[in-house]
Amino acid sequence: MAPTLEPSLIKNKMKREEMARKAKKAKGQRKLERRLAQAKLEAKDPAAKKKRLAENVPRTLDNMREFDPSFLTADPSAEASGSGSGGITDEAAADIANDPFADYFTSTEDPSIPPKILITTSPKASKSTYDFCDELVGVFPGAEFIRRKKGKGFEMGRIAGWAAGRGYKHMCVVNEDMKKPNAITLIHLPSGPTAYFKLTSIELTKQIYGHARATSHFPELVLNNFVTRLGNSVGRLFQTLFPPMPEFEGRQVVTLHNQRDFLFFRRHRYAFRSTEKVALQEIGPRFTLKLRSLRKGIPAVKNFGEAPKPLEFDSGDEEEDKKEEGKIVPPKGDEFLWAWKPELETTRKTFFL
Repeated sequence: MAPTLEPSLIKNKMKREEMARKAKKAKGQRKLERRLAQAKLEAKDPAAKKKRLAENVPRTLDNMREFDPSFLTADPSAEASGSGSGGITDEAAADIANDPFADYFTSTEDPSIPPKILITTSPKASKSTYDFCDELVGVFPGAEFIRRKKGKGFEMGRIAGWAAGRGYKHMCVVNEDMKKPNAITLIHLPSGPTAYFKLTSIELTKQIYGHARATSHFPELVLNNFVTRLGNSVGRLFQTLFPPMPEFEGRQVVTLHNQRDFLFFRRHRYAFRSTEKVALQEIGPRFTLKLRSLRKGIPAVKNFGEAPKPLEFDSGDEEEDKKEEGKIVPPKGDEFLWAWKPELETTRKTFFL
């Protein structure tokens, strides 16, 4: 076999390009022949193809993520080696059973009644924020939008206390910056917690080509890839926004997919084309959330206070005393259960949800 000459040693440019082109074509032909021979072999032996796919697992940031002790599932690396043990520990199960959302799952109320949700905006909101709030009202079955008034005395903590006293189970505040929605504060009433999310990649229903029309049926909810204790709390928070009993005849499904701590929100309608095929048609809207903080209780009001009451005598009116006792008062300081900081992300493989 004659020795091959490296194209880089050829001084003639046209000859050098021709030799490089031939070498690249020959390399592609050899690769194609290997793939055809491998496909022919695997057609006769399906077990060989199964073995090759099991061994050739691509390495991604998702399957190489650092193990967190708060995982509610087994350690992926230990599970691959056969030494991992799955399942939720007794301590984690006890925490979940006593978290602020436990009343929703153990309630004896009518499951066909959706939880009441108050949706409002930051002060002096623009039209784009109001349009996004209209979309949210259509997503959550029990949602109601109330325009936020201007002036002092309408802090989030005060509004949350007012809403809790009127039967609302959640409060959603859409914040804006540069006349565009940029954050969502989700408050579980009456006692919290409060989650703050950054909001990006918003597409309204009218901006989605070929979108379907939403109906008034209660949608199904799909929560995907919430594996840590923090992620489980966030998933249960979103689960309490929807009625526990979906209406399957509406064929609507809301998906909240967590990938690398980004929560992708989608809403679809599925249609059965045959006994084996099903199609999805997106309804909208679509947006992306990223958790920035989780606070205990409702938002604090720093300057919350009342003037000292004058001297009063017992009037014997027990009903008024009970109303004062049942009033939800916002705290004067925030207590953070978790807050994102840049130094927490030690590597690209560190995720929290």
